[in-house]
Amino acid sequence: MAHSYTQLLYHIVYSTKERHPWLNDDIRGRVHAYLGGGIRDEGGVAMCIGGVADHVHVLARLRQDKAISAVIGATKANSSGWIHREFTELKQFEWQNGYAAFTVSKSQEERVRRYILGQEEHHRRKTFQEELVALLEAHGIEYDARYLWT
Repeated sequence: MAHSYTQLLYHIVYSTKERHPWLNDDIRGRVHAYLGGGIRDEGGVAMCIGGVADHVHVLARLRQDKAISAVIGATKANSSGWIHREFTELKQFEWQNGYAAFTVSKSQEERVRRYILGQEEHHRRKTFQEELVALLEAHGIEYDARYLWT
């Protein structure tokens, strides 16, 4: 085949270290914009980024020749450095070690986008821990609760 054609949409979720609420209303939008630029630097397209003070959700189209772990690793590392430089009061800021990523069918793209943009409302009813467990279970992902929050 002369060309490769892909539509690789991912719903990516990760939190701040120990779910510390570092991403307050004053900086959240700037951090989300920076994360979008980081995904673009890795050849992807951030279609939607949302979240609350202790975690982010990203809907992104990624390249077929880049490992998702590499894209997320680079984006998290670069954004941590930027946060330390840009917001000197956040010198202790860290992202958690891991992440969750779910493939998204093109037919579900708008539904996931609404979910991501509705995070503040969503978290008036459900904690991040409840949300993540529900997402893992909905996608049939096995997990060991002992390691889920480290």
